[in-house]
Amino acid sequence: MEPLVEDDMTVAERVREGLGRCSPAERRVGRALLAEYPAAGLDTVASLAERAGTSGPTVLRFLARLGFSGFPDFQEALRSELTERTASPLTILQADGGDASSPAKRRQRRADLLGNAQEVIPASVAHTLEQLPPNELSAAVELLADPQVRIVAEGGRFTRLLAEYLVRHLMQVRGQARLLPDIPVARADLLLDVGRRDVLVIFDFRRYEPPSKKLADRYAERGAKVILVTDRWLSPISSVADVVLPVGVDAISAYDSLVPALALVEVLIAGVLEVRGDGARKRMADFEQVSLDHGIV
Repeated sequence: MEPLVEDDMTVAERVREGLGRCSPAERRVGRALLAEYPAAGLDTVASLAERAGTSGPTVLRFLARLGFSGFPDFQEALRSELTERTASPLTILQADGGDASSPAKRRQRRADLLGNAQEVIPASVAHTLEQLPPNELSAAVELLADPQVRIVAEGGRFTRLLAEYLVRHLMQVRGQARLLPDIPVARADLLLDVGRRDVLVIFDFRRYEPPSKKLADRYAERGAKVILVTDRWLSPISSVADVVLPVGVDAISAYDSLVPALALVEVLIAGVLEVRGDGARKRMADFEQVSLDHGIV
């Protein structure tokens, strides 16, 4: 059977890439795997088949389509990903030898810094935009542009910057958008009233943060929508998210790059502007006038 995907993809990327060209039964296997990724693939063939409501041979045919030689090969790929999913900047730096390499090697890296950046960063952004699932992107834009919903965004230690960047634009373009409050009483007030008119945009990248999963669970349980922006290994939040937008994190240092995620945020903002049309232009004009009237720079 001819594989449908490339060998250097993560398992999740292979699944998303291959779903559209599989049989209905095989697609159920892929969706079951993504719904509880990666845990659903770390048990037995029979267990995965049961989750998908199909048979063991169907599971194996699906994995063959993804380019795996068998279930052990598939599980080995998942276990390898688990190591990458939990990698910290320190462990990446140590694995690269960056803390113990010779002065000559360090000088060479500094000399190559700009060249590496010119190669790695644009390629990561381009790959992210090429691999974004069009249906997921459209669903995210429609939710963010809907004036009837309230939007809250949140992120982690670094990715909260992306959440704030998105919210600052949405405040001008459509209103009813805010960052999850830092003040405990304000946060409790917001979470108490979560319901079907709410949308959570959550940024969660590797070394996934338990409070972020708990927040997403709260929104999902209350009937709200959850838009997840995550890395290629998929945050655990993907199991409850309505929309999953994976981005690249390839970087020139031990820290994952947020540049591809920022590019995605700008795509979302452009999409909301397009959908909102005259409504966005009027809101932006009114926003500017209020800012001038009250000396808000």
